[in-house]
Parts: sequence; structure tokens; C-alpha cells
Amino acid sequence: QVQLVESGGGLVQAGGSLRLSCAASGRTFSSYAMGWFRQGLGKERERVAGIDWNGIVTYYADSVKGRFTISRDNGKNTLYLQMNSLKPEDTAVYYCAGKGRGRVAYDYWGQGTQVTVSS
Repeated sequence: QVQLVESGGGLVQAGGSLRLSCAASGRTFSSYAMGWFRQGLGKERERVAGIDWNGIVTYYADSVKGRFTISRDNGKNTLYLQMNSLKPEDTAVYYCAGKGRGRVAYDYWGQGTQVTVSS
């Protein structure tokens, strides 16, 4: 089992950048595929980016391609999301999530961190 804690959210002007971090507890972080999700006010949760256990990026939502970069440091048990050229529509609560090998659904979720982009 793994526990996830996000950090790095905040208020930023359009065009700015933020880097989110997700610290994982436990010794099995390196065996989990990880992802970043977001949920805006009144919107459904959407997957933003995904990365395999070995650092191979598996997914970016079309809305963030070329602007966001997902990465992980298994030695530090940490997942990252570098967000550049932020837009007001990126405003949401961002969650990191993890799933074991072979799993389709994400089993473990953080509590979320708020990102607000002002125009």
C-alpha cells in the first residue's frame, strides 16, 4: 500500500508555471504506475498525465500536451508535474494517483492540491 501527499499548488497568473510534487510513502512506489488527475469546479475529474513504473510516459491529455511534463524519481519516492504556460482553464484541484502493475483502475489517491490560474 502507498500513501500519497501532493504539494506545490497555488495561485499563478496566466502564462506562468508551477511544479506539483507527490510524495509517496512505502517501499513499493517504484512498482506503481502513477498519474495526475484534476477536477475543476462543477466538472468531472479528468486524467491529465500518466507514467509507468519505469518512467515511460504513457499519457497526456490533449489539453496539456506541450505544456505539462510528468516525471518521477523512484529514489525519492516522488512524482512530479511541471506545468508551463498555464491557462485559466487549468484551474482545478490536482490529484496524484497510483495503481499496481496490471491494474486498470487507480487504487491510491492523494488529498489534492489547488491550482488557480488568474487571467
